[in-house]
Amino acid sequence: MEKLQFLYQLKLIPSLLDQSSRTDKENSIVQHHFEVLQNLQEEGKLLLAGRTLNMDPMGIVILEVDTEEEAVELMNNDPAVKEGIMEAQLFPYRVALYKK
Repeated sequence: MEKLQFLYQLKLIPSLLDQSSRTDKENSIVQHHFEVLQNLQEEGKLLLAGRTLNMDPMGIVILEVDTEEEAVELMNNDPAVKEGIMEAQLFPYRVALYKK
């Protein structure tokens, strides 16, 4: 069965846009979020993750999984989403071109 691709968009909650206002707990959640994404990459489920570098950053995560339910579960279990410091929205997606 061909794998499906999904993109989830992440937006930091407005109260955390100023990095200096983040607590150690919030910084720890962001670190855990990154570690979970690294694990997904090692499992072959993460194609790409990154963020914009402007003052109101947006992150994207592109997954390659078996089902939409799996994508929803991975997004909802992202520590940043689960802990409520980032809001996420899932989109069906298909990478059309890759850099060689």
